[in-house]
Amino acid sequence: MPKRGYHHGNLRQALVDAALELIESRGPTGFTLSEAAKQAGVTPAAVYRHFEGREDLIAEAARQGYEIFADLMEYAYDSGQPSALASFEATGRAYLAFARKHPGHYVAMFESGISINRTADLALAAGRASAVLEKAATELSEHIPPEKRPPAAMFSAHIWAMSHGVVELFARGEAGARAPFSPEDLLESGIGVYLRGLGLVPPDE
Repeated sequence: MPKRGYHHGNLRQALVDAALELIESRGPTGFTLSEAAKQAGVTPAAVYRHFEGREDLIAEAARQGYEIFADLMEYAYDSGQPSALASFEATGRAYLAFARKHPGHYVAMFESGISINRTADLALAAGRASAVLEKAATELSEHIPPEKRPPAAMFSAHIWAMSHGVVELFARGEAGARAPFSPEDLLESGIGVYLRGLGLVPPDE
């Protein structure tokens, strides 16, 4: 693969972009800092002006991924207004869209073993993303009697886990290889079952 090169003053981002390509093709532990430097078209020594090690480079890729993810989630949430249900379902679909469009970021965020608390900026970006789904859950759960209402954080965590499971099992790799249904249909029906159980969707809808 030819060297990517970089504009003066943008070496840090060139290294992140190189790492994302390597993460996508080899996984988060399948490359070295020297290989990331080579991919970016710079010397290995140049990397250490910006990152102390591979984990720091991956953490920055994850942080940028969470920023993109949060933007997508916020857009999805806003696009569903004024219906709390539509906003909630839209955030689930945004999860699938993100995993498909940004596989390198997705792996850096969820499969690299990098803690979201590794840096303050990473934790902040991750928190912004989860806050969108929790806000959608809070608004939707207002229709549940208080004594039967699950905590919004638990509510949103259930949907996050369901979305993540659909991505991992059915949305990655060869399309249709594991299920005769689309990931979108699987997630929509799963959310529907969950919401019916909470009494938020009529049984005959």
